[in-house]
Amino acid sequence: MNSNYEVVVYGASGYTGKLIAWQLAERGIPFIAAGRSQARLESEMAKVPELKGFDYQCVEVAHDLDALTSLFSGKKIVYNVVGPFMQLCEVVVKASLKAACHYLDTTGEQDWMLFCEEHYGQPYADAGLLLVPACSWMWAAGNLAAEIALETPGVDSLDIVYCPNGEPSQASTRSFLRMCCQPQLYLENNELLPWPSATSYDVALPGRHRTLKALPWSGGGEPVWYNSDERVANCNVLTSFTNQVVMQAVVDCMNKFEAEYTGKTIHEQEAITNAWADELCSEEPARDHPAVHRTTISCYGRGSTDGVSVTLWATCGYSQTGALASFAVQRILSNKAKAEGFVSPATAFGARNLIQDLSDIGLHCTVDRSSY
Repeated sequence: MNSNYEVVVYGASGYTGKLIAWQLAERGIPFIAAGRSQARLESEMAKVPELKGFDYQCVEVAHDLDALTSLFSGKKIVYNVVGPFMQLCEVVVKASLKAACHYLDTTGEQDWMLFCEEHYGQPYADAGLLLVPACSWMWAAGNLAAEIALETPGVDSLDIVYCPNGEPSQASTRSFLRMCCQPQLYLENNELLPWPSATSYDVALPGRHRTLKALPWSGGGEPVWYNSDERVANCNVLTSFTNQVVMQAVVDCMNKFEAEYTGKTIHEQEAITNAWADELCSEEPARDHPAVHRTTISCYGRGSTDGVSVTLWATCGYSQTGALASFAVQRILSNKAKAEGFVSPATAFGARNLIQDLSDIGLHCTVDRSSY
């Protein structure tokens, strides 16, 4: 076994952590699977068939600065899968910086991304390190579609819709319910503005005749990344699920939250949304299936006199998250990262590169791009 592991997957025992472990094994990248319970780590890693005979190590670690810094020291990359991120993860970012590690995570929480940018973007840049929250299907996929749209000269406005087919994991359910009941922002004329609270929208997606209910779903990562990008003045992101029962359940929770809980403290609110999440999702889903869990990303790009439509036809959003993690790690270890500090996955690794990486393993089928 390798005693010089360069990669730590923190929170590896969860659903997404196991997918990242699987994809790291596929790329031949040894890693430490870290978390708060040695027994749970060993039990959950044993459920990943691709890890049989592979070089990895389970390490129990306390969730505090000193313990995490000690574990991360001497490593190169921390991939954090512990959430909800805004509740739990500042200590992980601090420890990664203190240990001189690149930090990436799988968050879907817009307020966490803004917090990371404001408080840690410059320190990471000064240290020559990457800080890449949301290096996962959500919100990297829309980021990839947006970059394809921005290849069209004159485009400065992005309208993005995510549409997966399936159900979120337990941790994702906690995370998205929390963020759907907090301020959610879009970019308009270079200013971040809040979406109306407890409001759903009808969206029409390529390949579907029926409209679907959609939500800001925290507001997305793309308005955060493009807020500091001189190419972009406007960016909004909505998310729908083909399972509209799930969407309606979330809308109902948002309406109840708006009516009864807006006056509570943030800790009381998060306890409420955590409890709702545990009611909505009590079991870990099986791995996503290519023929069932198809995904669509639609991005309309506009300029004053130009426009472009980009659609990403793909499958298995959660497996894409695992694969994106492995490709990001592989590129960092090969010294192929293109930036440092707080940046998007596309800026760090190249949009066309990541699309090709996903296509090579059968998770990204087609990119449709047409001008109008």
